[in-house]
Amino acid sequence: MAQLNIRIDDSLKKQADSLFEELGMNMSTAVTVFIREALRQQGIPFKVSIEQDPFYNPENKKWLEESMEQGRQGRYMVKTIEELERITSQK
Repeated sequence: MAQLNIRIDDSLKKQADSLFEELGMNMSTAVTVFIREALRQQGIPFKVSIEQDPFYNPENKKWLEESMEQGRQGRYMVKTIEELERITSQK
């Protein structure tokens, strides 16, 4: 059987040990469960994201939703790259 050695913060390990004990398993079993689930899903078995990504801030989301709704209603403009360049260079 293979052995896996990892380094983590002492406090983090204590918290994890406590949680896993409540779940009826030890750290080794918990890591094995994680790896089996990752293999089953062929990826990390939970969402990994950067919460602070400015693209996903509420203002941008609202603007995107409004733009998408306008598009669904047929309210949009078609411009060539040249037209857009002229518009942006005038500002």
